[in-house]
Amino acid sequence: MIEHLNPPDHLRIRRLVSQAFTPRRVADLREPVRRTAAELLDAVAPEGRADLIAAYAAPLPIRVICDLLGVVPDDRHDFRGWTDALVAPDPARPSAAKEATAAMLAYFGQLIEHKRARPGDDLLSAMIAARDDGDRLSEDELMSLTFLVLFAGYENTVHLIGNAVLALLTHPGQLAALRAEPDRTAAAVEELTRWDGPAPLAIRRFPLEDVRLGGVTIPAGETVLLSLAAANRDPARFPEPDRLDLDRSDTGHLGLGHGIHYCLGAPLARLETEVALRELLPRFPRLALDADPAELRWRPSMRSRGLLALPVRF
Repeated sequence: MIEHLNPPDHLRIRRLVSQAFTPRRVADLREPVRRTAAELLDAVAPEGRADLIAAYAAPLPIRVICDLLGVVPDDRHDFRGWTDALVAPDPARPSAAKEATAAMLAYFGQLIEHKRARPGDDLLSAMIAARDDGDRLSEDELMSLTFLVLFAGYENTVHLIGNAVLALLTHPGQLAALRAEPDRTAAAVEELTRWDGPAPLAIRRFPLEDVRLGGVTIPAGETVLLSLAAANRDPARFPEPDRLDLDRSDTGHLGLGHGIHYCLGAPLARLETEVALRELLPRFPRLALDADPAELRWRPSMRSRGLLALPVRF
């Protein structure tokens, strides 16, 4: 996968993709994201209660990512099943992940061909058209990037929204402060990401030679998984790191990565989470958990930190 590449290949591909995934393209999504969020909340409001993951946190980013890639509505129902099979495979169906990967690759191959023949005003068409001194993305690179945009753009945002709402509902003082000053929501998203982000671990790395860190030797070729979650709770970096504090001034967290592998879709994840909260909290002033927090079920994955369901009442 492209996210595991190092320079110069990584820099070349990121330079090409950045031509398509521009700040303006993300900024232009604010109003469509807001409309989608409002429509989803309109649908659940009469019920008085809902699973906020299934009804809101999951469908919002899948619609946004599909709109961004130019996926037609009729093709969107399979996407969540595919990502679920990859992130948290069912032990009773050992072939599910392989089947999901094959289905996604087949679909993306068809989608790329369609966009190449009939380009539109979408991210995939822009990636196909991206050029840099005659350089362009290969077929395999386009396939890998499309897979990555869907997978990371959907999966991480679902959990960022769900984890943020749970954090606020279990910290009523912080929730009240944010309700009183909704213009602080963008800043609050940073602390919520630090406190309980969707990606506990960085991408897998492999040292090419023996490396000694903190008195421990990591042999060449060993798998190294860096804990972003631990770094975000480092008391040497964040005073009282286990305390959720929306007034925290230091926002230098690692919840969306760092350095050359910093999440390309971070601005979109931030935008969607901010809009999701700004639409949800005023709409339901009596929003509360509809379950014991200790009984909430989490996705069985070491790579993804997210709720399977978030029952709430309005």
